[in-house]
Amino acid sequence: MPDKVDLKRTLDAYAAKKGEIRLVDVPPTRYLMVDGRGDPNTSPDFAAAVEALYPVAYKTKFASKRELGRDYVVMPLEGLWTADDPASFTTRRDKSAWAWTLMIMTPDWVDDALVERAREAAGAKDAPARLADVRLETLAEGRCVQTLHLGSFDDEGPVLAHLHDEFIPAHGLRMTGRHHEIYLSDFRTVPPERLRTILRQPVAPA
Repeated sequence: MPDKVDLKRTLDAYAAKKGEIRLVDVPPTRYLMVDGRGDPNTSPDFAAAVEALYPVAYKTKFASKRELGRDYVVMPLEGLWTADDPASFTTRRDKSAWAWTLMIMTPDWVDDALVERAREAAGAKDAPARLADVRLETLAEGRCVQTLHLGSFDDEGPVLAHLHDEFIPAHGLRMTGRHHEIYLSDFRTVPPERLRTILRQPVAPA
């Protein structure tokens, strides 16, 4: 029986503490991805994206164990978020204006062919509506700042405002890539006050 790898416990990019903002260098990383836009609480597109990602992620894990002899824990859901007005994330929290990419990280030994076989297996019976939209893509974020937020997503605003408006410029940096969230808790089952979310922002020298 092969050992099961839990990458979120071994990769530095998944380490964060509440109240601590740290700089981290994130290597190019492969993700299963699905794009969409709109309020994640009300958009059917958001729910459909989640319902498409997880079956492919688990079928990929099973294929890796079966075909390659390499087993791993399926990684948590993650999201990239953008809006024309950054205040949509901090002060106004206008979720209808958000565009997003939902993601689940895959180990670097997983290739396109294995994912395609996993997608076919996921669609063999009761195929998710957005199954065809799931893709495998490399994200290169590089230097980032990140922290751990405990609690409701709606309470992220002040943390993000401090990160964006104070910490980043005070350290001679500017924001570059998309706002990135890593959902260490399953928001479908965990109460809002107990959610654990890594908040990440790619940066570059100002």
